[in-house]
Amino acid sequence: MLAMSKWFTLTPFMSNSFSKRVGFSNSPGSVRAHVNGGGDDTNNSKNNDKKKKKKKVVVVGSGWAGLGAAHHLCKQGYDVTVLDGGDGIGSPDNVGIEGFWYPYKNIFSLVDELGIKPFTSWTKSAQYSGEGLEVEFPVYQELPQLPTPLGTLYHTQFVRLPLVDRLTSLPLMAAVIDFDNTDVAWKKYDSITARELFKRFGCSERLYQDIFGPLLQVGLFAPAEQCSAAATLGLLYYLTLAHQKHFDVAFCRGTTKQKIFEPWVESLKAKGCEMLEDKKVTDFNFDEETGCVTEVVCGNETYSVDAVVVAVGITSLQETIKKSAALCKREEFLKVLNLAGIDVVTVKLWLDRKVAIPNPSNACAGFDDLFGCTVFDLNVIHDEHKDDTETVLEADFYHANELLPLNDELVTEKVISYLSKYINDLERACVVDKEIGRFTKRLTHFFPGSYKSMMRGSTSFPNLFMAGDWIITRHGSWLQEKSYVTGLEAANRVVDYLEEGSFAKVIPVEEDEPHIEALRSLNRRLNEGN
Repeated sequence: MLAMSKWFTLTPFMSNSFSKRVGFSNSPGSVRAHVNGGGDDTNNSKNNDKKKKKKKVVVVGSGWAGLGAAHHLCKQGYDVTVLDGGDGIGSPDNVGIEGFWYPYKNIFSLVDELGIKPFTSWTKSAQYSGEGLEVEFPVYQELPQLPTPLGTLYHTQFVRLPLVDRLTSLPLMAAVIDFDNTDVAWKKYDSITARELFKRFGCSERLYQDIFGPLLQVGLFAPAEQCSAAATLGLLYYLTLAHQKHFDVAFCRGTTKQKIFEPWVESLKAKGCEMLEDKKVTDFNFDEETGCVTEVVCGNETYSVDAVVVAVGITSLQETIKKSAALCKREEFLKVLNLAGIDVVTVKLWLDRKVAIPNPSNACAGFDDLFGCTVFDLNVIHDEHKDDTETVLEADFYHANELLPLNDELVTEKVISYLSKYINDLERACVVDKEIGRFTKRLTHFFPGSYKSMMRGSTSFPNLFMAGDWIITRHGSWLQEKSYVTGLEAANRVVDYLEEGSFAKVIPVEEDEPHIEALRSLNRRLNEGN
């Protein structure tokens, strides 16, 4: 179902001056030589390695980024310990129901390696505004493939939006071409809002209100007025515009924790990885001469390290920075205090009857323009509910500040009222059971101007590296795939710093379509000439 690319590359993650290894460069030849084990001295070095004591790496965080780093480092023979801060294995990513989009090549490769089959088939979905059904999304790879953006415009079923409004999206392609995920592009577009972006490039008010606005409320988890234009362009291109089939999505046939993280953790334990739960990092001890971290501090406990990967969400890191004597003196960490997270409320409801939910996943907005949600039909998605005689659904609300403090009964009452606009007969159904999750500041908020405070994978501590969906990377992926990729990139930094093991193979995003590549090359030449 999920075909894998046959070609791999090492994502560039450091400058030549950073690398400790003699002769390391970013040229394909040198990377390939290293991945394949190097030159004639390999056998001798392997014999010597057996006599060496394993080098210790602590990974802070057990989500896609943390486990991604641990996964590769365990395979390279390191002594790896994963510290979970108390939110459970899978944190910070174990929030609500996650979609797995077609371009998630690295995650799909991991799943194949683990030998598990956690996913549904590719599914259809829909988008609703306050006025009702707006868009029906087919399974794009089943349809004739057209050059971008024609496939998206032609195959997508716009229920209410007139053609004249749809055509006003075409000038936005100029910004899409100009935004090439470089540092220059991020700085150019990050300071303006997504709302201003759509206005500047001529999108009609109706296109914005009914399509782009609701799409961002469930894609970047906030109203367009609060979203960075750079993040908007990056996400839109990656999931909807780079290639027609990229918007195809599958889901786990149970929770992500059950179907992926639990077997993944068992695989890591079998490789010798130590998983420690409820370990909140409070500080780092470091050597004044070398600047290297020597110990990770968790209250009264310390863990000796040769290298550290920090792979937690923004809010968790902010808590650590405020307590840490080491981090609060470093500018790159102090800037993190400028960043923000987004509240999420997940609502799982068991009803007393069958209610027809139009699609397995349905993106909804129009709740006073404050928050968006995605409604999932769990009878279709999750194996455990396939044979249930009553409907089981889940609604995940993003930017859910106003729902967060309410008790379960009030949340349920409001959710039924909201969703009744989109699901017929829902008001006549009775809720027989409910499960409500509250996640304060858990998702990354890519607000205008946030880029300048976000961290890179390397830090001013030579042996402390960062990973997560908010870490700057030039890979081009987003969401869970970005988290996992930055975990692999952090593992590569550890391998390079400690000079042991091979680099992880990171599958690149699919190349631009020829006409987009040509237009971007022309655009770069024009920019260089100005």
